[in-house]
Amino acid sequence: MKPAPALAPFFRRAGVVCAPSGKPAGSRPRMDERMKTPIKMPATSRRAFLLTALAAIALGGAMFGHHGRAHAEGTQIPVEQLMAPEALPDLPVGSADAPVTIVEYVSMTCSHCAAFYQTTYPVLKAKYIDTGKVRFILREFPLDPLATAGFMLARCAGDDKREAIVDLLFAQQKNWAFTDKPVESLAMLVKQAGIGQEKFETCLKDQDLYDKINKVRDRASEKFGVTATPTFYFNGQKQSGEMTPESLEKILEPLLKS
Repeated sequence: MKPAPALAPFFRRAGVVCAPSGKPAGSRPRMDERMKTPIKMPATSRRAFLLTALAAIALGGAMFGHHGRAHAEGTQIPVEQLMAPEALPDLPVGSADAPVTIVEYVSMTCSHCAAFYQTTYPVLKAKYIDTGKVRFILREFPLDPLATAGFMLARCAGDDKREAIVDLLFAQQKNWAFTDKPVESLAMLVKQAGIGQEKFETCLKDQDLYDKINKVRDRASEKFGVTATPTFYFNGQKQSGEMTPESLEKILEPLLKS
C-alpha cells in the first residue's frame, strides 16, 4: 500500500453535535481531496509506517457515511434491540441492576464528546453510577479514520484499561486530534498508558478489530438512526448533542422516580 498524507479529523462541529464533514449530518461526506494524491517517503521511516497504517484504516473510513434515517429527539428504541449483542462486547460501568441504562455513541475526535467527559461525566459517575442508579455504556461511532484509530488503541489496551484510555484521549484531545501530526501525537500520548511503539503499530494493523468497530457504528446508523455524536439513549430514549450536568439531571430524575 502506498503511504498517504497525514489524515486530520474529517468532521465539522455542527451546533451541539459532531458530524462528518462536507454535508449535513445524515448524508454521505465527500472524500477529503488530500487523500487522492499519495506522497512518497522512505518505507523504513517511522513516519512512513504510521502514515501507511492510518491510510489502511482510511480505506473505508475516509468515506464514512451513515445510511440510516435519523430518528427524532425522544424517539424510543426498544431496550431489547438496543442491548442486543454487538460486534464488540459492551464494557458497562455501574451496576447491572441499575434502574437506568445510558448508552452513548461517541467519536474520539468529537469536541462535544470530549466536553461531556470533562464536565458532565464526573457528575454522572459520582451522583448516579457509583450510587447504583445508572449503568453506563460507551459505544464506538467514529466519524473519521483518526477516531477509529483511537478506538482501536483503547480496545487493544485491554478491557480493564479501555475506560482509562478513552478518558486520556478525551482529556488530551486538542493535543493529538488537532495537531499537524496527529498520528505521531497519538502514538506519543498512548505511550503514557503503556502502549509502546510495537503494540501501537500492531494494533493499527488489526483488520478484524477495525471491521468490528465499523460494524458497531454501522448498526447504530442503520438500526437506531444515529447520524452524529454524542448521541445518548436513556432506557432507549434518544437524546443528542451537548449534555450539561443540569440537562442530565432533568432527564434522569423523572426516570428514577418512575
